Amino acid sequence: MIEEDFSQGNSIVHRMDPRLKLVTGALLSAIVAVSSRWPAYIPGGFLAMGLVLLAKLPMRKVFTRLIMVNGLILFLWLLLPFTVSGEAIWKMGPLVATREGISLAAHITVRSNIIVLAFLALVSTTPVFALGHAMASLGLPDKMVQLFFFTYRYIHVIYEEYQRLVKALKIRGFRAKSNLHTYRTYAYLVGMLLVKSYERAERVREAMLCRGFKGRFYTLYEFSVDGVDIVLTAILLSGAAAMALLEWMQW
Repeated sequence: MIEEDFSQGNSIVHRMDPRLKLVTGALLSAIVAVSSRWPAYIPGGFLAMGLVLLAKLPMRKVFTRLIMVNGLILFLWLLLPFTVSGEAIWKMGPLVATREGISLAAHITVRSNIIVLAFLALVSTTPVFALGHAMASLGLPDKMVQLFFFTYRYIHVIYEEYQRLVKALKIRGFRAKSNLHTYRTYAYLVGMLLVKSYERAERVREAMLCRGFKGRFYTLYEFSVDGVDIVLTAILLSGAAAMALLEWMQW
């Protein structure tokens, strides 16, 4: 099963209504994603870091997530400064780094880190099943909610099946090399994984129909909003409004 490292806790953020977490998290992320002015990032950065502190998340795991994200962003720093046209500020042979390319890479880095921190604090502090029911409560399509539930529930089953197939290959003496036999073997492996996944999906579908599944999941848990949720939501919305003003207003 996929580990939910941040969902266990008793902080203000953990107790916040999952529906409000989804709405505010999506709103903050959307505003940060379309922002292009440095002043607009300041409220978003303070909000994201404040949420992480309020949620009392283990900082080592938070930094691990950030390192993973920034490891991917590093490739943008290796490409964008030399591929975006603009004012040249550094040259080395045929490579020319532009001010516009560096600025774009910096903007993407800041945006990505703010969004990741906000989602770690708001979304990952909610158990997956509560998150799915919150999606349904907000009116998202039932098929999307079901796909979310099934992906979470069965992705580890597919991974275990993949591990069994890999072990079977090793028992039969297979060793990966750069040749046609290896490529063909991996193609067979992917094909078998797809076939077994389809067969498992059919068995699960038949089992659910036998149990009277009508296309909707039900829960006994009732969402509720208290005063603390309202105050925290108001703070987050105020921060989002400040970001929007700093982005679209001329100062």
